[in-house]
Amino acid sequence: MQGKVIFIGGGPGDPDLLTIKAYKAIQNAEIIIYAGSLVNRKILDCARADALIFNSASMDLREIIEIMEKETGQGKTVARVHTGDPAIYGAIGEQIRELKAKNIPFEIIPGVSSLFAVAAALETELTLPEISQTVIITRPEGRTPKPSKESIKSLASHQATMCIFLGIHMIQEVVNDLREHYPAETPVGVVKKASWDEEEVIRGTLENIAQKIEQSGIKKTAMIVVGPVLDPGDFKASKLYDAQFTHEYREGIKRQ
Repeated sequence: MQGKVIFIGGGPGDPDLLTIKAYKAIQNAEIIIYAGSLVNRKILDCARADALIFNSASMDLREIIEIMEKETGQGKTVARVHTGDPAIYGAIGEQIRELKAKNIPFEIIPGVSSLFAVAAALETELTLPEISQTVIITRPEGRTPKPSKESIKSLASHQATMCIFLGIHMIQEVVNDLREHYPAETPVGVVKKASWDEEEVIRGTLENIAQKIEQSGIKKTAMIVVGPVLDPGDFKASKLYDAQFTHEYREGIKRQ
């Protein structure tokens, strides 16, 4: 009998933000491989006492796949725990490719992305009527190259809400690219370890956020959010709950 690999979105950090399905999968898995550089170790507190746990922070892809192949070959379930939702910068694509080549069954359990924990920490809606109806999720180019059309500078031309992963260590370069299209007074929010006990929120504008971050000493595990939704002032309410708006569930009140 062959086992399987379960890719699990471990959420942004707070163990209470694990989905019920993710909790049960971790609870029942004989083998757990977790991204220890990012995943809150408390998330594994629900693991069975005899579970064999590996921290992938010091492992390469070959070593990870070897464990998956060996353990699933013995009929065991391997819980591969990634931070947030594994579909965003989770590096599961390369693992899935290897599993498919070896005919190893797998499934994916989505999780709460740090993106949404950051929005909660900033007490904001990322898509406000007539302010922004688009969210761009991206990262600056580092050691991992990007298509030229996806540069921060190019994406900034839309002036939509931008959520920038993996860029806090190069905040000044990010700001310089954003300033190509966003005004200097555009609000920016930076959240370190959203939903963790150590959560830290810093607000500013494109004019001063780089200096504030440098003074804070934040170098990693933080997200940058930029756009007018962070400080919209007065804005129009959505049509969904407008008393005069008719939809399939409610007849709108006619103006007198």
